[in-house]
Amino acid sequence: MVAFDNTPKAREVQDPLEYAVASRDHDAPRLVREALSAGRCLLAFQPVARRDGGIAFYEGLIRIKDEAGRILPARTFVSDVEDTELGRDLDTASLSLGFEMLRNNPGLRLSINVSARSLGDSAWRAVLNENIDRNTFLEERLILEIGAGSAMMLPEVVARFMKELQPLGVAFALDDFGAGLTSFRNLRSFYFDLVKIDRFFVSGVADDPDNQVMVGALLSIAHQFDMFAVATGVERRVDAEWLAAAGVDCLQGFHTGVPRFSLLR
Repeated sequence: MVAFDNTPKAREVQDPLEYAVASRDHDAPRLVREALSAGRCLLAFQPVARRDGGIAFYEGLIRIKDEAGRILPARTFVSDVEDTELGRDLDTASLSLGFEMLRNNPGLRLSINVSARSLGDSAWRAVLNENIDRNTFLEERLILEIGAGSAMMLPEVVARFMKELQPLGVAFALDDFGAGLTSFRNLRSFYFDLVKIDRFFVSGVADDPDNQVMVGALLSIAHQFDMFAVATGVERRVDAEWLAAAGVDCLQGFHTGVPRFSLLR
């Protein structure tokens, strides 16, 4: 583990990522709390590409800045707060930033991550309702992305929320599709608009016959229920080509575009 040195001199010379990891080990909840309080949250945008190479939509990925202005990657703090009240606050900040981007970019379609627990959070719902009530039709360009593990913990809550919002034009994505907690029994009651195939099955798929079978099976399930299928974690051209030939609708990963703080033009 990297030793944490919080002196001003150390902060100046440490590699930003090294500092971020050390900061996380020191007190990630404090960093998140301070970032939320000071308005130091922002979104990074990763394109989700169609098979033909065009951009279908972007995923907005939450980031925070520390007191020195360094941007901390999600892996340095999300796992420490996602099941706490701070996780709900991050979801609320992410949704608010997402709606701001939708207002400022009329052609943008954007997915925002949310935990199933946040669907009943009063602050998160207030941001959602306020932006829907403005009658600007932003909701028609919004995709709410829920992790499979989170959705399967509260299936009734998720299904009820989807039934409420989908008639208004909000789309829903199931992340980590195929991961351990995915319940195919509950899948029929959700009616997700799209699924994101877990990167475990995607990475190196062109050279892995077992994962080819798994991706084919997940694609078959998705298309049977009229859901678009997005392959995540696509890092190689050869994998992208195999996935496109297999029938994946969209691709996401470093091969198609890294997260950036501005939209591709």
